[in-house]
Amino acid sequence: MSAAVVQAARGWIGTPYVHQASCRGAGCDCLGLIRGIWRELAGPEPVAVPPYSPDWSEPQGEERLWSAARAVLRPASGPVPRAGDILLFRMRAGAVAKHLGIATDGGSRFVHAYSGHGVVESPLSEPWLRRIVARFQFPQGGS
Repeated sequence: MSAAVVQAARGWIGTPYVHQASCRGAGCDCLGLIRGIWRELAGPEPVAVPPYSPDWSEPQGEERLWSAARAVLRPASGPVPRAGDILLFRMRAGAVAKHLGIATDGGSRFVHAYSGHGVVESPLSEPWLRRIVARFQFPQGGS
């Protein structure tokens, strides 16, 4: 399934960044990218996503995204990212984890929706690797 996840993720490259959107070619944010790939590979989304602000749950310090990911995704195994893994990042020390991407190229790169850039594929460099707090995989055979 990892090859299908990577192929689907790369199909979103060039999609503009649009907060709360999830439409390939028209706009998405990092969560919208994962939601769109889910729909392509597994079918309807397992839960409705409520509206969210750009600061997510930072004021409350709640790990809502991490909690939601644990509820619908499988934990990834092994010590390092592998192609097809869903990566959850903490962008600053002490902040909630609120950025997502898909590992590609054996885990050396990743596709993500980045404010001001849209969906891009970036090197999974040491600064990005340090920010990973969890890795997940899409469920086998859909939801």
